[in-house]
Amino acid sequence: MKKEEEEELVSEETKEEEVAATVEEEGAEEKLEEISEEKVEPIEAPVPEEEEEAKPPEKKKKEEEEEIVEEKIFTIPLGKAWVRPPNKRAPRAMHMIKAFITKHMKLTMRAEEEEEKELPKLVISKEVNEKVWTRGIEKPPRKIRVRAAKDKDGNVTVHLAEGD
Repeated sequence: MKKEEEEELVSEETKEEEVAATVEEEGAEEKLEEISEEKVEPIEAPVPEEEEEAKPPEKKKKEEEEEIVEEKIFTIPLGKAWVRPPNKRAPRAMHMIKAFITKHMKLTMRAEEEEEKELPKLVISKEVNEKVWTRGIEKPPRKIRVRAAKDKDGNVTVHLAEGD
C-alpha cells in the first residue's frame, strides 16, 4: 500500500509541476504579445549641423593615433642601474628603459630633422613608471618586461607587458 500511495503522490506532484509550467509559458506568451503590440517610436532630438561636422574629425584623429604599425615585447635588463649610488638607481633605470627602446625600436633623433618635421616621440606609460618606482628610489627591479608599440608617425609608446 505504501508504494502505491508514494507513486500517487509523485504522479500528483509531477502533474502540478506540468500545470505550473504551462501556466508560466502562457503568461510569458501573453506578455510578449503585449510588448510586441506596443511599439515605441524613438524620438530624435534635433542636432545642429555644426556639431555633426566637428565630431567625425576628432574620431578620425583618435583612430589614427591608435593605428599601430609595429609592436614588440621586450625584457629590459636593469641590473646595471644597481651600479649607481642608491639614491640614483630608479632614475637611472628609467634612462636605461628610454635608451633601450630608442635603440631597439629604431627611433632616430637627429638635429637635422628638427627644422624640417616633428621628431618621433617616446612615451613611457604611467604603469611602467610605477613598476620601476614601486620599491622606491634605491631598489628598482633587476629587469622589466614591456610592450612597445610604434604608430604610423613613428611615435613609440611603452606599456607594461601582459601579466606583469
